[in-house]
Amino acid sequence: MNIILFGPPGAGKGTQASALCEAYSMPQVATGDIFRAHLKNNTELGQLARGYMNNGQLVPDEVVWKLVESRLSEPDCAGGVLLDGFPRTVNQAELMLGWFKSTGRELNRVLALIVPDEELVVRLAGRRTCLDCQATYHVQNNPPAVEGVCDRCGSTRVVQREDDSEETVRLRIATYHRETSPVLAFFKEQGLASEVEGLGEISDVAARLRQALQG
Repeated sequence: MNIILFGPPGAGKGTQASALCEAYSMPQVATGDIFRAHLKNNTELGQLARGYMNNGQLVPDEVVWKLVESRLSEPDCAGGVLLDGFPRTVNQAELMLGWFKSTGRELNRVLALIVPDEELVVRLAGRRTCLDCQATYHVQNNPPAVEGVCDRCGSTRVVQREDDSEETVRLRIATYHRETSPVLAFFKEQGLASEVEGLGEISDVAARLRQALQG
């Protein structure tokens, strides 16, 4: 089974992706991981991508796709994958679907976790992180026993990261909507996309995702 999972920051996508990969015995293929591997190993594709990045340019869709294609062609992906962070443009989606068709493989479902923006802001802006051991807390749902002090290592550097400030969180959410909406609309036209409510217990959201896959 080949799946794409979309979800805004704070929707719980990482947790659900891990559960789906375990349930269906498939690798999680994340664009960021692919880029880092090619850059680290200084592959031909990595050098090509680095050239654009060093010049402050966006890596073209065709190059991004070649990077993803290289990962999908590896043996552990033959039985199915969960794509995370790809595609980000309609052009990338078209390139991917063409490849699936040409290789006799199938994209089974595109799942989009739906969580109200204000709930995402509460989840992310309330997050606190220990700068010493990286333990995470939440001011409402999981605060440290003593405010500002890490339960795990005792550090007094439990703070709100810049990425978790309300202003930055709202910008990240807006970017997600702007980049993802056209891609989801494209997959809806193909009859491949399902929107899944992301509120509730982790197990409940997982059950909705599995139901969407079975449907």
